[in-house]
Amino acid sequence: MSVISEENVRGGSVFKDICADDEDGQPTEIESLCMNCYQNGTTRLLLTKIPFFKEVIVSSFSCANCSWSNTEIQSAGRIQDQGVCYTLTVKTKQDLNREVVKADSATTRIPELDFEIPPFTQKGSLSTVEGLLDRAVAGLEQDQPVRRATDPEVSDKIDEFIRKLKKLKEVEDEFTLVIEDPSGNSFVENPVAPQKDEALTVVHFKRTVQQEQQLGIRADDDDALGEPAGNDLDTMRGEVLVFNTNCPECNAPASTNMKLVQVPHFKEVVIMATNCESCGHRTNEVKSGGATEELGTRITLHVTSPSDMTRDLLKSETCSVIIPELEFELGMAALCGKFTTLEGLLNDIKELTVSKNPFFCGDSSTSDRLQKLGEFGQKVDKVIAGELHVHVVLDDPAGNSYLQNVYAPDPDPEMTIEKYTRSFEQNEELGLNDMKTEGYQTED
Repeated sequence: MSVISEENVRGGSVFKDICADDEDGQPTEIESLCMNCYQNGTTRLLLTKIPFFKEVIVSSFSCANCSWSNTEIQSAGRIQDQGVCYTLTVKTKQDLNREVVKADSATTRIPELDFEIPPFTQKGSLSTVEGLLDRAVAGLEQDQPVRRATDPEVSDKIDEFIRKLKKLKEVEDEFTLVIEDPSGNSFVENPVAPQKDEALTVVHFKRTVQQEQQLGIRADDDDALGEPAGNDLDTMRGEVLVFNTNCPECNAPASTNMKLVQVPHFKEVVIMATNCESCGHRTNEVKSGGATEELGTRITLHVTSPSDMTRDLLKSETCSVIIPELEFELGMAALCGKFTTLEGLLNDIKELTVSKNPFFCGDSSTSDRLQKLGEFGQKVDKVIAGELHVHVVLDDPAGNSYLQNVYAPDPDPEMTIEKYTRSFEQNEELGLNDMKTEGYQTED
């Protein structure tokens, strides 16, 4: 049975924006079998768009015969370029109210209880931290009556573990919730946005071959990454390479242009740009063309004039951005590598923090949160207009970021560049601690 009407197909995208006043965004109702009483119930499907989470399919089932109900959310958008891992330290009962988007490919762990929910064992959900705990308890309690009759010893151990899970909701002691999603489509709320959340750590990572196979984006028998046909960079300089790809917004066929560029007074970088002719979406990304530097780099610029907005800026994917006067910190990999201006970076920060914040609009928003994010956006606009003087800090442990010195080759009085030794944790995030580049022996 088709759930997409011919009218929707003719009218364009079947995914509608979320809007409380939109009378056309009614869910599609389908008669379906209840898996609890095996009589007919009703499934409601809503194809919609939400910020950050792209297109989703929200489904809700209810049975009028036995009153059983079930809801789930499934991503209908693209798999992100990187996986994401959220680590939340739950300290108070207020942390239990944090909203969580958990994709079906995500792994949920509570290290203190040695508890783990493997990927693809639960459907995707839009819930809270407390809701995740309740769902875990409900799953463990589901077959307990049968276990008590067939294996009382195992049943008693599960009952004890269920009590431990329920006790977590009292938050008598701190515990850690880890959500690791190789698809990058999970999300944990930051209630103090745009400020940094001290209780929440977000790490983006590159997927392994096994994870790509689980997501269905790599064949099961493909265990090795393809190597480029040639390694002569001299032949690539001065040329614009074009290769086919898909638009990250509408998934239509598009072309990506790639070119090696030498940044003055810095190093060589790879610039990639994608332009979709179907929906008009444009994106660009910068990758460092060199190796990881021996020392990290911290660049601090005192913004004192609107002319500072025109400074060229190279932000690598390992660079974090800090604006102390706004109490703002953007972690590494939150924004992809960019070759832009300082104004372009601030506009990207505003768009990511306000426009693409999944809890900025809809039923999840509150007046306090809307006011706080709105004020942050206004402050960013004042910085761009030169009405508010701030310090912008680019902290790149890989040393591959750059900010233009308009006084070059003389020192810039408003900019300081500091070289520092990376910590063990920073080397761990860059994958350098386990990297061995010396002492290899070649077999004849």
